[in-house]
Amino acid sequence: MDQLKMFGHGGMSKGFPESVLKYYPDVFTTEESIELLNNLITTIEWEQRVVSMYGKKIATPRLTAWHGENGKNYSYSGSRFTPIPWTKELLYIKDRIEPRSEAAFNSVLLNYYRDGNDSVAWHSDNETELGTQPVIASVSFGQVRRFDIRRKNDHQQKHSILLENGSLLLMKGGLQQNWEHRIAKSLVSMNARINLTFRIIL
Repeated sequence: MDQLKMFGHGGMSKGFPESVLKYYPDVFTTEESIELLNNLITTIEWEQRVVSMYGKKIATPRLTAWHGENGKNYSYSGSRFTPIPWTKELLYIKDRIEPRSEAAFNSVLLNYYRDGNDSVAWHSDNETELGTQPVIASVSFGQVRRFDIRRKNDHQQKHSILLENGSLLLMKGGLQQNWEHRIAKSLVSMNARINLTFRIIL
């Protein structure tokens, strides 16, 4: 929890753009969050993808999985995902977050950050399958990690929020059009974290 002292109210940096990002802490209790974390670590068919970044093929520094309705395929950075059917745990999480999100999701991308060396580089979720202003619900279990965003046309406009165990971050509006986001590597020792981004594939 010491990480939170670096930030203002709710673990957000000053000026955080709440018009396109809405944060809900404690959507899941600590106990059920840890139970879901351990269940997902052991039951999901994790894989390490090779993607195209800046003209090079690299192995993603995290493990991933794609689940959802049949036919809801997804592609990014030269990697194509074919959905694995929903599990009962994923459906439970989806049912819990849809009322707050005011959306009915048909797919989810799971990312498993095993330690502080695992990360995701600056990017936007702006693939054509998601539409122009997608609603994406990001659920976090396990280790607190810092989520950074920056303006595409002005990298000096940069903000951060700490994503806590059992929290929901709702991404909406023009976020994907106008901002990039990342989870940076950490020099501090980190435990396991799983992030689930629920999406609507058109």
